[in-house]
Amino acid sequence: MGISSFKPSFLTGIGAIQRAHGSRLAALTGRQLTGFAVVRFAEDGEWFADCPVVLDFNGVQVAVCHTKFDELSIGWDTIDTRAAVAGWEWFEFTPQWSSSDERLEPFIGQDLCEVALLEWRPPGRGPAAGTVTLEFAFAEGCLRIANGLDENRIETGATQPPQPGCIRHRPGC
Repeated sequence: MGISSFKPSFLTGIGAIQRAHGSRLAALTGRQLTGFAVVRFAEDGEWFADCPVVLDFNGVQVAVCHTKFDELSIGWDTIDTRAAVAGWEWFEFTPQWSSSDERLEPFIGQDLCEVALLEWRPPGRGPAAGTVTLEFAFAEGCLRIANGLDENRIETGATQPPQPGCIRHRPGC
């Protein structure tokens, strides 16, 4: 992707994600979201959803990236969002880091109330069964970074019970 310090470690399944990242995700509770970065194309401002979504919780950086139907990588304090995204000279658009996103901006300055892992378990199984969404709950709403079928999808809204077919897991438990 041209992000020099991005070394994803994609995991599949709630158990593997809990074991690798549960305690660190749980430790984010109470920290303030102080910044974020997403990759956008310079020419049209479109979000490049294949690249990680980087959240900064007062000095603790979390990079979230989904791929395929069910793989999730969570990275910690590794991406320098001030560095240029390189290696795209062949492409017609220029990717660059941006701290502008109308979905994420309202959460800046808010303390994180809870983190949850939402596991998709629909009846009848399907190709997306087992997909894990990260949910960050704040006092004034909820931010979810979900699998958009081979890319990231950002969802926001009120904190609510998971939809049918979805199981809520508390990280670190």
